Amino acid sequence: MSAPVAIVTGGAGALGVAIATTLLDDGFRVALFDRRGAADAADRLTRTGEAIGVEADVSDEESVRAAVERVDTTWGRVDALVNNAGIEPAHSLEGMELGTWQATLDVNLTGPALMIKHCVPMWRRQGGGRVVSIGSRVWLGGGWTPAYSASKAGLVGLTRTACRELGPLGVTVNVVAPSFLHTPFNVQKAEAAFLDSYVGRFAEASPLGRLVEPIDVANAVAFLVSDRARNITGEVLHVAAGTQLAPAVQ
Repeated sequence: MSAPVAIVTGGAGALGVAIATTLLDDGFRVALFDRRGAADAADRLTRTGEAIGVEADVSDEESVRAAVERVDTTWGRVDALVNNAGIEPAHSLEGMELGTWQATLDVNLTGPALMIKHCVPMWRRQGGGRVVSIGSRVWLGGGWTPAYSASKAGLVGLTRTACRELGPLGVTVNVVAPSFLHTPFNVQKAEAAFLDSYVGRFAEASPLGRLVEPIDVANAVAFLVSDRARNITGEVLHVAAGTQLAPAVQ
């Protein structure tokens, strides 16, 4: 019962599972939050450590409150919060419906704020904690979907404000900003032929000539929630194989 506890939202997805697996390997007990599939994902991870799945909608405050309360009742603490849940419905500014904009911000930006809010009492009680939110390189250079890009830029602002408020409690707050990941979350957005072409162009845009993988993001998260990063707060760590940079001018 002395092992640290982590919450990973969006825990049933490929990136959430990669993060949870890495934290379990590092000795954490992990609660996977997701609107669906959390219990099944946790069952698949029990061989590597102690995991539970909790049905939760991060855009709904009552759902967040109940889910965090379950973790408190089960394990009595939260040492690391990983805000990984996200959506990216396709749209343009010209054709955007207000509901699409609002739903994206509700999950991608309001969700992390609600998760932080409801974990604060435990951090105050136990004397510290860690927050890592999964952003995106698009916060810096823009992307193809306005609401998604705005939400990820807003997440950086939320992080920099939260680190000031929560620092006196011993809480660090950071962002890990990946580039394109070849996961089901992204594969479903386009036809296979277009996606293959896009993947190739993306790898070519990297100074390293390769794509980022979920384990790369998971390793960055694991570092930021560890004691090795105890004096890192308010930062954005790009895990983007260099694609967060503007193209080199030859």
